[in-house]
Amino acid sequence: MRTLTKAALLLVALSTAACTNPNRFGGGNTVDLNANGADGAMGGVNDPASPAYFSQTVGDRVLFAVDQSTLTPEAMVTLNGQAQWLLTNSDYLAVIEGHADEQGTREYNLALGARRANAVREYLISQGVPASRIRTVSYGKERPIAVCSDESCYTQNRRAVTVISIGSLS
Repeated sequence: MRTLTKAALLLVALSTAACTNPNRFGGGNTVDLNANGADGAMGGVNDPASPAYFSQTVGDRVLFAVDQSTLTPEAMVTLNGQAQWLLTNSDYLAVIEGHADEQGTREYNLALGARRANAVREYLISQGVPASRIRTVSYGKERPIAVCSDESCYTQNRRAVTVISIGSLS
């Protein structure tokens, strides 16, 4: 019994030690995707061809009113910027995520999220972005960015988000 207790304590100590050293794999393996290097390296927020620039400067999301999938004038301004960026950076593809707040059934919110994502997709296509570069997905109320049962949270969750990637849409 005493040997079993010592073995268990040793196992716990080794397991804990493995989790406490953030540099245990050689360190220096972290990458800040939002930062430009000191030498002006490509890919940061200040690089107009980067996804970070798209997300933070152009804007990657538009908001909707309650139970609506109609684009607001503010949303159209953001989407005009997205369309220009996508036309300029033709190597990138876009996935439009449709979201809803927590009110209503799961099925209703999945359908509402799909309508919102499709409204964004159709607008981007109308601005010249090839349909073959845009895919939609609806998450309904399953992926909130603000969690509370209050209008301030609901407003943030009624959205469509454009996610940029390089590669295939499959």
